Amino acid sequence: MNVKFLGAAMSVTGTCHLITTDKYKILLDCGQFQGSKVLDELNEQDFGFDPLEIDFMILSHAHIDHSGRIPLLTKRGYKGRIFCTDATADLVEIMLKDSGYIHEKEAEWANRKAERSGKPFVTPLYTTEDAAQSVKYLEPLIYGQLYEINPDVRIRFSDAGHILGSSIVELWINEKEHVTKIVFSGDLGVKNKPLLKDPTTIAEADFLIMETTYGDRVHETNRVSLDKFVDIILETTRRGGTVVIPSFAVGRTQEIIYELNMFYEHHKELKQELDNIIVYVDSPLATSATEIFKRNAQVFDEETRECILKGDNPLDFKNLVFTRTSEESKALNFNPAPKIIISASGMCEAGRIKHHLKHHLWDPKCSVVFVGYQAEGTLGRSIVNGDKDVSIFGEKIHVNAEIHNLEGFSGHADRDGLLEWLSAFKIPPKKIFLVHGEENSKKGFADTVKQTLGYDCTVVEDVSEYNLDSDLLLRIEDTKNRIATDEHLMGVRNRLSKIHDELEAILYNTSLAVGNGAMQEEINEISNLIIELDKSTLKLGSAVAKKEV
Repeated sequence: MNVKFLGAAMSVTGTCHLITTDKYKILLDCGQFQGSKVLDELNEQDFGFDPLEIDFMILSHAHIDHSGRIPLLTKRGYKGRIFCTDATADLVEIMLKDSGYIHEKEAEWANRKAERSGKPFVTPLYTTEDAAQSVKYLEPLIYGQLYEINPDVRIRFSDAGHILGSSIVELWINEKEHVTKIVFSGDLGVKNKPLLKDPTTIAEADFLIMETTYGDRVHETNRVSLDKFVDIILETTRRGGTVVIPSFAVGRTQEIIYELNMFYEHHKELKQELDNIIVYVDSPLATSATEIFKRNAQVFDEETRECILKGDNPLDFKNLVFTRTSEESKALNFNPAPKIIISASGMCEAGRIKHHLKHHLWDPKCSVVFVGYQAEGTLGRSIVNGDKDVSIFGEKIHVNAEIHNLEGFSGHADRDGLLEWLSAFKIPPKKIFLVHGEENSKKGFADTVKQTLGYDCTVVEDVSEYNLDSDLLLRIEDTKNRIATDEHLMGVRNRLSKIHDELEAILYNTSLAVGNGAMQEEINEISNLIIELDKSTLKLGSAVAKKEV
């Protein structure tokens, strides 16, 4: 039995793992790479397997970095079943259709530019119709149900506590009269968070595939983040500013709504002030997802269910306004009243949030509050890292707004949460594969596990394949023909892209600061550096396309 890691090997996106037995090929997730342009280009490449050969697929949860290439998978020939939880089936339908719409619009925008410049037209990765066709293959199961896929494979989903419907996957595979249990953690949530139950602990596994998004750091507590959040809202609105929250449409948005509901309800002494602060959820996807949350109360935690039974909907309150149309969205940026805007995407790479950042980042009265993970190469990561100038829709925006990163709102378990979950195994797995984390995170967590539990972990660092029977690394993809894999090349290109942006910012600021030909030599030198960097990046891009260096 082999396992091949095809995504989330050097990053936190594009999750896709292939299990091959003597009879079957089983796919765990089929996620989209998200973040920089370099990461986006990985979505166009081959999967690393023939979709027609996959016997069935298992989806851990609905987030696009785990589900986003399913329409492409079915478009390229896969027609098998896709097992997931019932709540995931509800969510992934709207998310994939929204993703298809985004791909269509991006292609439309790119083709307008191509037409003007005489370049070839592009086609979208997939369309809304492709997405609609793909969800026909979903086969929903409920938590805790032991289901026999065929005489040799059984599956059970347990609550991962990450988003609505998120699951830990337990697989029992009979091969040559021997049963092997594989556990895939999916994305693990945080204990004692609102709405959702805590992640389920697992007693045993032969092999474990485990996420490590925050494997090298510890979050501040949700309570501390919540107190800071309240202070930010009051301080910002009192000085006449707007609080902008880039938020993932599924998961973090609903949690923020819940917390704001509690805040408005339990601070009667601030009623007069709070009545004037409207909370806008400016994301059609988040609006639809919130409705699905309301319809799936059966998976909420006990505290939330008690609120609902008392007639108090925790995802609705007087000051909450959902905007759907683009006209309503645009109007928010010309509304001078202090307010809160929650908008997608969470990493600021697409959607309406970019318009809100363009109109508020430059304003010192405003605040931008990050409540989720920001992948390397994204606009969100640049802002969180303290970049003072960013590019939005081709325009340089100077960052004057207050920037806050509240990791206590994260939907991912931190180092201690991951370690606590792993510690619950009564028998240590024979092999633990660490995925879905940046290099420092995976290696840091592996060191912590070794020091604390004495377990050795395999840090998956590239597109690679392992034989579970012999406990050997079979190969790193195409090592005979090249010295770097696509994800390695992607990392290099990503770093070059960041250097390019920094040089452009220096050039822009230098040009503004000088006059009458002063420092013209320096300006020319920076310009030449940018030109040479562009040439190098293009050459590297060609190497990636040819899959050789």
